[in-house]
Amino acid sequence: MSSLKRAIQRRRVTIGSWITLAHPAIAEIMAKAGFDWLAVDLEHSVITIREAEELIRVIALCGATPLARVAANDPVEIKRVMDAGAHGVIVPMVNNRQDAERAVAAVRYPPAGTRGVGLARAQGYGAGFEDYVAWLQRESLVFVQVEHIRAVERLGEILSVEGVDGFVVGPYDLSGSLGVPGQFDHPKVTQALAEIRRVAKRSRAAAGYHVIPPQPAAVMHKVKEGYRFIAFSLDTLLLGTACRDGLRDLKDRLR
Repeated sequence: MSSLKRAIQRRRVTIGSWITLAHPAIAEIMAKAGFDWLAVDLEHSVITIREAEELIRVIALCGATPLARVAANDPVEIKRVMDAGAHGVIVPMVNNRQDAERAVAAVRYPPAGTRGVGLARAQGYGAGFEDYVAWLQRESLVFVQVEHIRAVERLGEILSVEGVDGFVVGPYDLSGSLGVPGQFDHPKVTQALAEIRRVAKRSRAAAGYHVIPPQPAAVMHKVKEGYRFIAFSLDTLLLGTACRDGLRDLKDRLR
């Protein structure tokens, strides 16, 4: 069993991040930095499926678990990133049980799912198909994104779907669905987050949160709240923050 799947089942904290820049050096640098997992973002980036395959390959070779955040709950896109070698998917806007079942089915082959069978990188280009079929049932990961108030209202039924390993709260979209985009301290948002934590405590699924600012203290706050699958910022913010902070310090010293 993969280290990430095992950690999730044992309710351990794992730290990952988001990749939105297509250069493989970004994936290599971040994977070698020690992240447990890295998600190639196909929803809010211009990364192509060809570039995603290369990033997935680099992440895996560097010892982290490669995941893909797909653009939509689309069985064709899920099939393609899984065939490219992703170990699992993060699926946006899963708002009810049917959405969750569709996401799981898109990852698995019949009879457990509906995914079409092909011979691509994941299957060893045909040479490792039987091993991949066994791996898929045992190791593949499905995370759903809770980013709409409708998902919060149906979170219990979503997490009860067999094959859903966990969820990730998308704070920006969640606040937007409540009419207060970006206002994370608004009572509507804090009430929704409290309900998410309440439901998550009763589930074996891993509770996840995308901490956008690259602030370790913010990550620790979410860990204390019970989240175990933490996305720590994203490549562009990590790079931009390091540049801005370093330059600000230098310019202050040069005054």
